[in-house]
Amino acid sequence: MAALESHMIALDSPMPRFDLPDTVSGKIIRGDDFANRPVLVMFICNHCPFVLHMRGELAKLGKDYQSSALAVVAISSNDILTHPQDGPEHMMREAQDAGYVFPYCFDETQHVARNFHAACTPDFFLFDAAHTLAYRGQLDDSRPRNSLPINGKNLRDAIDAVLRGAKPSAAQRPSIGCNIKWRA
Repeated sequence: MAALESHMIALDSPMPRFDLPDTVSGKIIRGDDFANRPVLVMFICNHCPFVLHMRGELAKLGKDYQSSALAVVAISSNDILTHPQDGPEHMMREAQDAGYVFPYCFDETQHVARNFHAACTPDFFLFDAAHTLAYRGQLDDSRPRNSLPINGKNLRDAIDAVLRGAKPSAAQRPSIGCNIKWRA
């Protein structure tokens, strides 16, 4: 299993615009839907061992923050010609099986992933209420092949800071995962 680190784009970067179909509800999800709210954008997919490893924590995170001001959106941008298991119908089933309470959107053109400078699955981007980047980094130190517990500590600490109106620590470690499966 080859691992790739996320790009650590500049903090305070603006949130790229997006409008994507949610594979569960069928609704179009737009970044503008979350005006004046912090937004967590997660690039994930159905088959990546790194995402599968933390799947339960992603569902728990969504449920734990569901009643807060935080908006959570997951996006899959993988090429479904080479990875059909990451297609919309499979995404809908995965969201239901995993217990995701947030939209799981399909980025068919891969433009959204490119605009976010997403590199891997998972790749996390936390924006404050003004939609400026406050955190881009790992969920926690757990990996599929280490024995560290999955607790979401790094991301949860950043979310809690943003919800308090504070800036998360600038000492952020990149996320690690499978590369996004780009179209040729």
